[in-house]
Amino acid sequence: MDIVTIIGIVLAIVGVGVGMVLKGVPVTALNNPAAILIILVGTTAAVTIATPGPQLKKVPKLFGIIFGNNKVMNKEEAIKIMVEFSELTRKEGILALESKLKSIDEPFIVRGLSLLVDGADSQYVAEILEEDIMAMETRHANNAQIFAQGGMYAPTLGVLGAVIGLIAALRELDDIEAIGHAISAAFVATLLGIFTGYVLWHPFSNRLKQKSKAEVAIKRLIVEGILGICEGQNPRMLKERMLTQIAQYERETISKE
Repeated sequence: MDIVTIIGIVLAIVGVGVGMVLKGVPVTALNNPAAILIILVGTTAAVTIATPGPQLKKVPKLFGIIFGNNKVMNKEEAIKIMVEFSELTRKEGILALESKLKSIDEPFIVRGLSLLVDGADSQYVAEILEEDIMAMETRHANNAQIFAQGGMYAPTLGVLGAVIGLIAALRELDDIEAIGHAISAAFVATLLGIFTGYVLWHPFSNRLKQKSKAEVAIKRLIVEGILGICEGQNPRMLKERMLTQIAQYERETISKE
């Protein structure tokens, strides 16, 4: 479970809730079934219309990615594996990698090393792996777009809910108190639309984008390692080559190992 995401959502709810109370608005004012229906069902409907069915089926899995810890290989582990394989190939040759493939959990590394075992040159390997990364980036961007659309539609539907509420309020012109309650209830939809759009859906989209960038960075690091092995690079030089792909403070930590 990604605790940081949970903490962020809790802080947002507490912040808005406490802010409402300090402004003299009871939290019970949010108990507005009509507004909740317009925002939640309306946003879901809009996203469903805009998104192909096969992509919508991924939504439960995407929530798992947002709230779960990334299972992507870390940089230290990637460098360690590549250096070990570099040492192995210099001693026993590229074909020695074949017996090690089954012990690797990362499919991207397996694919790259399998190409080396099959005799592919460095240029071909680089092209294949780069296409793999680009295809992954496209998939991830499409997934993040689902939540970005929700963030775009929800606030607009909030305005729609407010308009509907004001129409209802105008039918109570003979009762000033009723008009006040109706107008107050009308803006609950706007509040819910803005909150869900800018505190939930847009941040969820950005969360997916950040996780995608992290995965891309790891894969590009792995590509450097695989190309170094293909070129018969010295293990120490290969490690330095891979270290150039990461931040300075991370390099210092890994270099000490």
